Amino acid sequence: MDPLVLGLIVAIATIIVLFSGVSVALGLLIVAGGFLIIFDGMRSLELMPEIFFGKLDNFALLSIPMFIIMGASIASTRAGADLYEALERWLTRVPGGLVISNLGACALFSAMSGSSPATCAAIGKMGIPEMRKRGYPDSVAAGSIAAGGTLGILIPPSVTMIVYGIATETSIGRLFLAGVIPGMLLVALFMAWSLYQTWKAGDVRLLGAKPYTWAQKIEILPRVLPFLAIILGVLYAMYGGIATPSETAAVGALLCLVIAMVIYKLWDPRALWVVLRDSTRESVMILFIIAAAGVFSYMLSSLFITQSIAEWIGTLDVNRWILMGAINVFLLIAGFFLPPVAVILMAAPILLPIITTAGFDPIWFAVVLTINMEIGLISPPVGLNLYVINGIAPDIKLKTILVGSLPYVGCMILAIILLCLFPGLATWLPNAVMGLG
Repeated sequence: MDPLVLGLIVAIATIIVLFSGVSVALGLLIVAGGFLIIFDGMRSLELMPEIFFGKLDNFALLSIPMFIIMGASIASTRAGADLYEALERWLTRVPGGLVISNLGACALFSAMSGSSPATCAAIGKMGIPEMRKRGYPDSVAAGSIAAGGTLGILIPPSVTMIVYGIATETSIGRLFLAGVIPGMLLVALFMAWSLYQTWKAGDVRLLGAKPYTWAQKIEILPRVLPFLAIILGVLYAMYGGIATPSETAAVGALLCLVIAMVIYKLWDPRALWVVLRDSTRESVMILFIIAAAGVFSYMLSSLFITQSIAEWIGTLDVNRWILMGAINVFLLIAGFFLPPVAVILMAAPILLPIITTAGFDPIWFAVVLTINMEIGLISPPVGLNLYVINGIAPDIKLKTILVGSLPYVGCMILAIILLCLFPGLATWLPNAVMGLG
């Protein structure tokens, strides 16, 4: 059978299996095992355990559970609320300062937790009621938090970037640095739109915040500065050549747990158990998907599907930007239905040879891919962040949350366009810090 036709059949089978309701990892194993048996016989099953566990035999994978524990320990405390309150007190004099505070808190909490749903929940619980009380439109209050929560998979340290780095054998340190400037760009675009929509739809007289004294501004800093110091310390240790990403992640996780216990009195063994239990569940889920995706990639390669697709793309007489546009559409559609980790692990092995053949930088492409995944987090039918916001503010209709989030999707698309026009937004900082790759 022609490998391209076979690839189409595999794609259809994968979609059917994943939409049947089975977990992503199990679905990938079912499809991979089924096609290997059909075309290579039962002997191929002997290789699956070796490939499955071999994919997990990577020291860099240790950074995933460590960063997840780091985020879970932060999310289990009042760190999000304190971060929001600190920014509110310091930005109270800025016009529309409350919405800027919320987006700034989302960006910083995302960097600390790496989790979009956790960011939405932590910042939204305080930020949304406060914004509505001050006269901000519901669409701005809900949409800004939903969009701000997506920053967790772009701003370092990002588990999504780690997964991409492992799947494509790309430097995780470079990927982290590549997300910094685009992440700041997205925050700026989100803030600009929020302020415009606020001034357009809100009563400016109601948007002012109450004044705070210098004593009130300073007293809250000791509760949030240690967490920010850990983030900066982790990044400094990583890029200063002091430790590997896995080692810095382990130290960061331990320090976050200690700070949560000291500052927020997280002494109850049951609370610590919840942090470790939830972190283990999420880590196992991601590692299971990574291992299953390894088997799936082996199946595609052994049946010459990956190579044939890359070769076919290379023979197309089309402008490379048209090709990149088609890839972006594919990623958008995939992100509407699947979690970012699954999309990256399934698509990266196929797309990497295509984009490198077309002359695109894989580090730059990682940022573009991640922003596409961010769009999926606030777009139906899945749109996880939309449902998180609806859960913490049930009196705001889901339609209102969706309408409020759509302009931020436009901001992300604008960011992708800017990255296409100015690739240095993603590649300059990694090259400046770590040299030309």
